Amino acid sequence: MRTTRVTVAAIAVAAALTLTACGGETAKTESVTSLTGQSKAGKATVLDRPFDKPELVLTDTTGKPWNLREQTKGKPTLIYFGYTNCPDVCPLTMSNIAVAKKALPKADQDKLQVVFVTTDPERDTPDSLGAWLKAQDPSFTGLTGDFATIQAAARKLGIGIEAPQKLADGKVVSMHGAQVIAFSPKTDEGYLLYGEGTTVDDYTKDLPKIIKGENP
Repeated sequence: MRTTRVTVAAIAVAAALTLTACGGETAKTESVTSLTGQSKAGKATVLDRPFDKPELVLTDTTGKPWNLREQTKGKPTLIYFGYTNCPDVCPLTMSNIAVAKKALPKADQDKLQVVFVTTDPERDTPDSLGAWLKAQDPSFTGLTGDFATIQAAARKLGIGIEAPQKLADGKVVSMHGAQVIAFSPKTDEGYLLYGEGTTVDDYTKDLPKIIKGENP
């Protein structure tokens, strides 16, 4: 799989993050300083300056507090921000990762942490989030909690999200960045960025190296 390396010069440029409204719409947020640049669809972006793992304590699908830093320390970890009522991008992303994960040897499957953080915590309760993720992969971790806390953590990773909004037709949509960030088990830093165009084959090729903390 071809990768794009983000240079120091690129990350210094202010960029407008593109948010995805599940259902096919997109919108632009305000300009913010992007620490990552943006990956091209289906290609991993190797971050020249990796992200620190944010301090984030939310509620998991069993209703218990879950500390991101503590419970993923030293583990290869994929993090994605989305919501369960999304009709397309979110379930497709989780499904692609789930299928690719099953291609790994059992020992590597057990090492990989996949964390789904809801951008719609009012509707995504621990129970509903747990049921949704169980259909994808029972080992995936689902987190919900205070929206402001979730939004702040996402922004530290260069991902923009907006509070869910009700449309004129009554539908509720959550605008959110659709990137998946991979954290290295060696450094606990987010060093790879995947766009929403990443396929099952892309993840299948890259996961064995992510497990080892290597570049794809």
